[in-house]
Amino acid sequence: MNLKGKVALITGGGTGIGAAVAERFVSDGARVCIAGRRAELLDRVAKSLPAGTVVTCPGDVSRDEDARQMVDAAVEFGGRLDVLVNNAGMDPRGSITKVDAEVWRRVIEVNLTGPFLLMKASIPHMIKAGGGSIINIASLAGTRCLPAAPAYCSSKAGLIMLTRQAALDYGIHNIRSNVICPGGVKTEMVDRSFGSLAKVLNTDAEGAIRIAASGTPLRRVAVPREVSGVCAFLAGDDSTFMTGAVLMVDGGTSVVCVSGAMLSNAGVNFQ
Repeated sequence: MNLKGKVALITGGGTGIGAAVAERFVSDGARVCIAGRRAELLDRVAKSLPAGTVVTCPGDVSRDEDARQMVDAAVEFGGRLDVLVNNAGMDPRGSITKVDAEVWRRVIEVNLTGPFLLMKASIPHMIKAGGGSIINIASLAGTRCLPAAPAYCSSKAGLIMLTRQAALDYGIHNIRSNVICPGGVKTEMVDRSFGSLAKVLNTDAEGAIRIAASGTPLRRVAVPREVSGVCAFLAGDDSTFMTGAVLMVDGGTSVVCVSGAMLSNAGVNFQ
C-alpha cells in the first residue's frame, strides 16, 4: 500500500497489533504517532523504526485530556492527521455475577469511551484535511459471546456500532470509518487470556491456543502482521469507497458453529 504523505495516530502502539500496524504504516511511507500507557514499550517500537518516522505520546486513552494530547502530538509531528487506528484495549475475564463493577467500568472506558474520545478529537482535523480514515480494532467477540467476558464483548459490540455511526455522520466530509474484528491473534493480551484456560487443560498458553484454534477453518491464530495489512488497506487509497464496513479477520471462525467444528475435526464429510 502507498501511504506516502499520510499521518497516522495508532493507540496501543507499544505491543501486538498496534506495533505491527506502526511498522507496516512506516514501511508503506506514512509518518506515525504511537500512543499507549507504557512509555518504555512505545520507545522500544520507535527505536526499531527509521529515525524521523515515528513520535511517541504516552497516555491513557480513557482520559479526555490524554486523548486530545495524543491527537495534538500527531498533528504537531505531521502537520495533519489522515488516519486514526483505535487499537488500545483490555480483556479481563469474569462472568456477570463475578466481575467487579469497577472492572466493568474500566473495560468500557478503555475499549469504548477511549475510541470515542480519540474520534471526537481527531475528526475536526480530518475535516480540515479534506477527509480521513478511522480504523477501529474491535473483535470477533463484538459479534458473538466468549465465556465469562461480558465487559469485553459488550465493549467491542459497542465499538462496532460507534464505528458505523461515524461512517453515517461524517461520510459527507470524506471521512471513512471501518472496523476490523480479529479472531485469535498471537499477542501479549491473548497469551494472558489463555493462561487460566491452560491450567484447566493441563497445558501451557501455546497449547491452549492450539486447542482453541483447532475448531476454526484455518486451524490457527493470526500473527499481528496479518491484521496490520488490513489496516494498511483501509488507510490507503484502494479502499476509498469503503465505510461502515465490519471486516472479519478471524481465520473463518465466524462461519463455524460448535457442532460443525466438531464434525469437521472428526473428518465428517456430507458430500
